[in-house]
Amino acid sequence: MSRLKKFVIFLLVLVIAFPVGVYGYFYTKLSAIHDPSIDNTILNSKDFKNQNGITNILLLGTDARPGEGNSRSDSMMILTVDSKNNSIKLTSLARDTYVDIPGHGKQKLTHAYVYGKSNLLIETIENNFEIDIQNYATVDFLSFMHIIDLLGGVSVNVAADEIRELNKFIPETYKWDENPDKGDMQLIETSGEQTLNGYQALAFSRIRKNDSAMERDRRQRDVIQGLIKGVKELPPTQYPKLMNTILPYVKTNMKPNSIFALGLRVLKIGNLDLKQFEFPIDDGVHSTGGLYGKAGWVLRFDPDSLQILHDFIFEDIEYTK
Repeated sequence: MSRLKKFVIFLLVLVIAFPVGVYGYFYTKLSAIHDPSIDNTILNSKDFKNQNGITNILLLGTDARPGEGNSRSDSMMILTVDSKNNSIKLTSLARDTYVDIPGHGKQKLTHAYVYGKSNLLIETIENNFEIDIQNYATVDFLSFMHIIDLLGGVSVNVAADEIRELNKFIPETYKWDENPDKGDMQLIETSGEQTLNGYQALAFSRIRKNDSAMERDRRQRDVIQGLIKGVKELPPTQYPKLMNTILPYVKTNMKPNSIFALGLRVLKIGNLDLKQFEFPIDDGVHSTGGLYGKAGWVLRFDPDSLQILHDFIFEDIEYTK
């Protein structure tokens, strides 16, 4: 029996078993991660189907280390579920993008999360990029490592010139890793396609000095692509354990019914190979990076390049903000 058939059966069992509490178990688990602070953006199951086939979810990876308080949004991505074109897209937004933050003037995009958490960051993205963000989810670094270890690692391609910087970050991420079975610290010795464990993958996604911020975003997308592939191959019997691992580290404004509805849409699409994009476009034409006044090093984008971003996310679907 194919994994897809197993998963369909698994979902049917959830629905049929509602009277004995199985569906209620998952509903309760998902309810615990609901953040009602921006409920005005929530769509119910019916709304998903009527949203011109497009749902945009802001994914935030926060950079609060163990023992720290305030954090910045270390990674910002727009996950697009496109039911009309049967595709899933992931757009990285550079942290250093120079934007107008409501009430705070022009600064780096990542500062919006510091000033006003998800609410202000979403408002900033909508105003500057003219993209309607219906939902968001935040995940912290600890869950990043736990999920990867649960999946048995994540497969990525490590370039030869990335090994040195990767190994500089590994001692720090190893120290954060609370997995009692993590064993002795292991550095990366060879380049090429390989399976990284949780603390190694986190270190890989944090490499900064080798190249541009865009390449750092690309590494983060590669890790997420590997995560999705790993979840896709995970036996359905492991889903409860996966939920127990990740949910303590997740907050979202999506209610359980909306999460189930979105999951069914993704299942229907079937193809989980992500289409990837990054904004601003780092081609020397549509954006300019450099020191800019008190803002420090920032990335300024050509407003006309927003059309390219919209074309990637919405394709042939007419978009109205």
